[in-house]
Amino acid sequence: MAIPHPDSGALSVVCGVITVSDTRTVDTDKSGQLIKAKLRAAGHRLEAYRLVKDEPDQIAVLVQRLAPTVDVIICNGGTGIAPRDTTYDAISTLLEKEIPGFGEIFRQLSYAEIGSRAIASRATAGVYQSTLIFLLPGSSNAVALAMESLILPELQHLVRQMKG
Repeated sequence: MAIPHPDSGALSVVCGVITVSDTRTVDTDKSGQLIKAKLRAAGHRLEAYRLVKDEPDQIAVLVQRLAPTVDVIICNGGTGIAPRDTTYDAISTLLEKEIPGFGEIFRQLSYAEIGSRAIASRATAGVYQSTLIFLLPGSSNAVALAMESLILPELQHLVRQMKG
């Protein structure tokens, strides 16, 4: 694997984390806690952490409210194809720019781990009002894969690119 050119200087990214779930609480939200821990360990600042029901209007309003206050929002949950999985539907229409490579590579990496079930993932990334948005599955294994393999290695670079 080729190593990209290095970014100049460390950048502490201001982050928001949203867990979309009808059943999880702060105490049972392992994926949200994992995202927060990995962001902090990488030197980024957590500005907001919210849990929201899998209701498209509530998800969209929350992203719209958080976007002006953070550099990145990482959502987990609701990216499958079950009837209550509505995160992708709520957010994809807000995105002004998509980052298709994120979803493509995430599904490729997932396929290597879980096989053909990876096709059901609607994980994606994009930009909304100068805020980077990532939509991840709710599985802690999927969250760890996305954070370690894609998001954390590229977060500073993507934020710098987005901010111009």
